[in-house]
Amino acid sequence: MKNKSIIITGGASGMGAASARKFAEAGAKVIIVDINKELAIQVANDINSSEPIIGDVGDSSFCDQVAKITMERYRKIDVLINCAGTIFRANAKNTSDEDWHRVMSTNVNGLFFMSRSVIGPMVKNKKGVIINFGSIWGSVGSAGVVAYCASKGAVHQITRAMALDHAKDGIRINSVCPGEVNTPMLSTGRESPPSKEDLQKLADNTIPVSRLAEPEEIANVVFFLASDKASYMTGSMVTVDGGFTTR
Repeated sequence: MKNKSIIITGGASGMGAASARKFAEAGAKVIIVDINKELAIQVANDINSSEPIIGDVGDSSFCDQVAKITMERYRKIDVLINCAGTIFRANAKNTSDEDWHRVMSTNVNGLFFMSRSVIGPMVKNKKGVIINFGSIWGSVGSAGVVAYCASKGAVHQITRAMALDHAKDGIRINSVCPGEVNTPMLSTGRESPPSKEDLQKLADNTIPVSRLAEPEEIANVVFFLASDKASYMTGSMVTVDGGFTTR
């Protein structure tokens, strides 16, 4: 990964930040893209990366700007990691138009816009890697998160379609599909944040290995998918869920 240029959306926290640290440790040139300026600057300083790019990936012109800035800094885009995501916890009846559009804007539109923005430079370079953050909820259903499930299903299909479109361009496109991970999103949208006891009960009741994943464990898989060791993988949904979906 030394000197490879890596764009990580949602790189200011959770699995995105863990991935940023992993790639930086390996000598990559990491560009953190996030809507949270304070956290993005903090992570960028921690890993000694270049100035983060702050904005909303749901805006296609912003995504084009990210690609342009990366090309100006490094003259190439080796890897794009689409980690930016959000969740809304409700069934269809209780999901407003605004809630639906917000989830789709980040999880689907942002991922598509960002991928579209880097495809040109990657095709010109005749190589590149895109790693999307899917989810177990993109493959199996879950009550109370209909918008999130729909968005992650779309991510999986975008991954498959674009992998076929660009296989002959030397571009590999895969999705990592985490289960329950110990990140801030676990508490997002709940009436009260779950306690450690609540999270352990969740793990005991639903996850065969009886624990949540740590962000670094997902980052390890992302790193592998970005590396040449995954050279024969494209269009894959790589599940990392402690056995949850094997049942």
